[in-house]
Amino acid sequence: MTPPQTITLITGGSRGLGRSTALHVAAQGGDVILTYRSQKEEADKVVAEIEKLGRRAVALPLDAADSGTFASFAQAVRSSLATVWQRERFDFLVNNAGVGIRAGLTDTTEAQFDELVSVHLKAVLFLTQKLLPLMNDGGRIVNVSTGLARFTLPGYAAYASIKGAVEVLSRYMARELGARGITVNVVAPGAIETDFGGGAVRDNAELNSFVASQTALGRAGQPQDIGGVMAALLAPGTGWINAQRIEASGGMFL
Repeated sequence: MTPPQTITLITGGSRGLGRSTALHVAAQGGDVILTYRSQKEEADKVVAEIEKLGRRAVALPLDAADSGTFASFAQAVRSSLATVWQRERFDFLVNNAGVGIRAGLTDTTEAQFDELVSVHLKAVLFLTQKLLPLMNDGGRIVNVSTGLARFTLPGYAAYASIKGAVEVLSRYMARELGARGITVNVVAPGAIETDFGGGAVRDNAELNSFVASQTALGRAGQPQDIGGVMAALLAPGTGWINAQRIEASGGMFL
């Protein structure tokens, strides 16, 4: 097998947008470290698909809600790099792991809010912090936000607000990591047909139709729509894009 051009670490890579990103990265010649929380079988399937593309991949367990495990996870990444690639560092990081919680303002609980903060904001900061010593200078980071940080729909106030914080954090990350030549950008998906948030966009025909009616391209998004965008930000030729929010929504609510 030829040496890897790049190694990309993708959190939440066993399904949905993370899986699509992993496969797009592999298709453009990169190797992948992906994480899963509980779906090891699904993660192993993604690894097998990547290997069929002629690339190498490893799946590691990670609970993005538990920052106490981040140091041991970083050590697992270090070990995998040494064992599989005979390398000390990886190149790109995609902070994709997430949970979907829909609740109105008056119904949102502190437990729900804390879970959203832990997974979507705290993990982006502190997991990245733990992994930076293992990243090559000149690398790239892609954080995942949401179209809901621009437009509003009832039930997503906490989720969207925390994603808005991720967008601010990403600009600060870009500024502070610029000295190492590391770029940091945000991809903000619109409504996508996955199992995220219980699979409502995918499985609820009425909601899917509403999304399509409010989208310039006339349909809800597919995982491959987002995976392609995130992989493009890791491809040669896009290294001068930095500190940007890139909405990939097909033109929702224009």
